[in-house]
Amino acid sequence: MGAGWVLLVLLVLLATCTMVPAKDPLLSTCMDAKHHKTKPGPEGMLHDQCAPWKDNACCTANTTSEAHKDQSNLYNFNWNHCGLMPPKCKRHFIQDTCLYECSPNLGPWIDQTDSSWRRERILHVPLCKEDCEEWWEDCKDFVTCKENWHKGWNWATGTNRCPWGSMCRPFSHVFPRPKDLCEKIWSNSYKYTTEHRGSGRCIQMWFDPAQGNPNVVVAKYYAWKKRTSPSHAENVTPEAGDSGCALPWPVLVLLLLALAVVPAGWG
Repeated sequence: MGAGWVLLVLLVLLATCTMVPAKDPLLSTCMDAKHHKTKPGPEGMLHDQCAPWKDNACCTANTTSEAHKDQSNLYNFNWNHCGLMPPKCKRHFIQDTCLYECSPNLGPWIDQTDSSWRRERILHVPLCKEDCEEWWEDCKDFVTCKENWHKGWNWATGTNRCPWGSMCRPFSHVFPRPKDLCEKIWSNSYKYTTEHRGSGRCIQMWFDPAQGNPNVVVAKYYAWKKRTSPSHAENVTPEAGDSGCALPWPVLVLLLLALAVVPAGWG
């Protein structure tokens, strides 16, 4: 085979390679945690508020059923530690649980942890402004005894109870602003943003599945942003079909040799 043909074949391989989207480990992935599946996939049925994720979920149907209980077996956590949590408030905590357990779109914010019950967690997930503010508004009159619900509870009875000496106070006192609620309650798992739903720049805790999952685009944006330099990230928009391919080094050597020996007329 002449050098020209070698070059042609290699160029075709290169062109084909660039048309195949690269697998991004930050996209469509599940964290390594207590109840998560090893990889996302469709579920026949997910319970109530977790249903939007059924087409591609990191959770099972049993996990979503437990997420809706006042005393869940998922973590033995009781929402009613300072009295009965109102349904309008509990709705947000269930959505929060569904997002955490089911979403395959949290890859850009997965962080390593040394917890006894999980190896990975989420950190600084940018929540949409409306999600934080509605959560706070619907819970502001409920009472709690703690600012950080991840740690510091009294577990003597096997479930979370207020620490000795703590007082139950209104949410609006413990969390004076929506930002305080979203960022402090789960050890900075979430980050308050001024971005709005549908902007493609913030994660929604819940969505209408008939309209598609808006968090897919958000995860793609932040995954791309992590791969680019900070100086360019704010001004350049990633292509919708970002792809990549690394050719094996022997192929690259052949390509260079072919370029070196090929005659002007593609002999």
